Amino acid sequence: MKLPCGHLLGLRRLSAVCLAVTGRRGVCSAGMRLVQFYRHGDGGGARVGVEQAEGQGVIDLKAFDPSMPCNMKEFLEMGEKGMECAQRALSSGQCVVARSELKLLPPVTAPEKVVCVGMNYRDHCLEQNAPIPAEPIIFSKFSSAITGPYDDILLPEESQEVDWEVELAFVIGRKGKHIKEEDALSHVAGFTVANDVSARDWQMRRNGKQWLLGKTFDTFCPLGPALVTTGSVKDVHKLGVRCLVNGAVVQDSNTDQMIFRTEKLVAWVSRFVTLVPGDVFLTGTPPGVGVFRNPPVFLKKGDVVECQIDEIGAIRNTVV
Repeated sequence: MKLPCGHLLGLRRLSAVCLAVTGRRGVCSAGMRLVQFYRHGDGGGARVGVEQAEGQGVIDLKAFDPSMPCNMKEFLEMGEKGMECAQRALSSGQCVVARSELKLLPPVTAPEKVVCVGMNYRDHCLEQNAPIPAEPIIFSKFSSAITGPYDDILLPEESQEVDWEVELAFVIGRKGKHIKEEDALSHVAGFTVANDVSARDWQMRRNGKQWLLGKTFDTFCPLGPALVTTGSVKDVHKLGVRCLVNGAVVQDSNTDQMIFRTEKLVAWVSRFVTLVPGDVFLTGTPPGVGVFRNPPVFLKKGDVVECQIDEIGAIRNTVV
């Protein structure tokens, strides 16, 4: 099918924008909100979509272009081609699925790596009377901990001290090793909201005080609601970050408190491992977690935890 000249010109402009990416921008500087979802009663499994606007309809990329994959990881592996298709779909206004017809999934599922950063907010270090780290403190969750933006958090029988941690997350969009800080954002596809749910008894006292088991119970990584591309966010290190439990604000800070920012984290971790599309980074939490309250407060069945980050969105999960 021959495309109209105006449409071809628009594609050339978008391609030029993506090819002109520098370390200051992400995989593509076009501003979009990408999601994974499935349609109620469809039985067709996960799909990748692009939101018309936050909370509005979602354009089904597979319906718009049958060559598009059905999961975000494979979509990100397509690089510029996938981003261009998503931008065309958004501009077309076609293949829209109403919110009432779909369920949002985590924006990324089954990533190769879930990289987490501890003690990465100045105000959180002050809360604990802990020194500012000289280098990033890295740990991980298993990808099986990831759950949807509105799914339940399962309270495990093995822990009596389950806590909340609102965190800015980002997702890798381009493969790299030994990435320079000045090039780091060119490897980032976008940002999302995470809750680094933590079993403090296992994190702080059990299993030799290794953090992994306390961080990686099933459903201990709610993620979403969308992958917001870097072009949609003016300054990701100047965003309000909040967590509410049963409507009460328990964490309220700003990403300007981050000790090691996105560029540093990408460069640091890529010294040790090759980063690939779909890898998820959780960048640390601000003060207000339950374990450092007096007396400590932990989650119980029926609690509702909402994590919010300005310009990115909010996730809301019930503890069951």
